[in-house]
Amino acid sequence: GASSIPAIDPGALQDVVALAGQVAAQVDELLRNVHCGLQALTALSVGCIQTYRDGVESLGEAADLSIRAMYALVARCEELDRAMQPVPALAKRIRDMKGTLERLEGLCK
Repeated sequence: GASSIPAIDPGALQDVVALAGQVAAQVDELLRNVHCGLQALTALSVGCIQTYRDGVESLGEAADLSIRAMYALVARCEELDRAMQPVPALAKRIRDMKGTLERLEGLCK
């Protein structure tokens, strides 16, 4: 039974070992390249997320400032409305005075 197995060629065995070493080196190089690529993608993703976060924070601050400015404008408009309330009464008095002056002027002619 043992005589049916051919002898192993030491040169072929050395070739297989050398090829296995080359494949292992290529796999190591491939894994290093994949690792570097993943690190670059991760850094890019982190940068994008930080930019997005900063943009959202800036937008929130701008919206907050706009809301505060709008409330201040509404308050000023209410103050102006209150300050202008006597104007229609003054306009009526001025019209009455004008009418009186016109009648007096008519009497003087």
